[in-house]
Amino acid sequence: MKLKKLNMKGFTLIELLIVMVILGLLASLVAPTMFSKVGTSKQKTAKAQMQMLATAIDAYRLDTGDYPKTLEDLRVSTGDFWDGPYMPKEIPKDPWGNQYILLKSDNGINLISYGKDGQPGGEDENQDVEY
Repeated sequence: MKLKKLNMKGFTLIELLIVMVILGLLASLVAPTMFSKVGTSKQKTAKAQMQMLATAIDAYRLDTGDYPKTLEDLRVSTGDFWDGPYMPKEIPKDPWGNQYILLKSDNGINLISYGKDGQPGGEDENQDVEY
């Protein structure tokens, strides 16, 4: 009986370690750039949602003659001339899971998201987003 010589092909441990080191270096260069984009994309999402809410608020004001007292008035109200709901679904929360703030002013209304920390002021992801 003759034994056949096996041709075993594969990677050595050194080759695998070198590839893992290269992948680790690439990840350490790319990851910070990618994670910094997450914060700005959430701020852009908040602005887009606030534009949608502002459109619903304008429709409410055109029908009733005044701005809503709360954002929930866009979904359910007993006011005169109310022709809603003005939002097809529940009022969305901001991308960080907080409620949007509706403030009345002399110039109309302001919508505010207090950012990641949910507190007024801040920088980077904690920065307020206003519309």
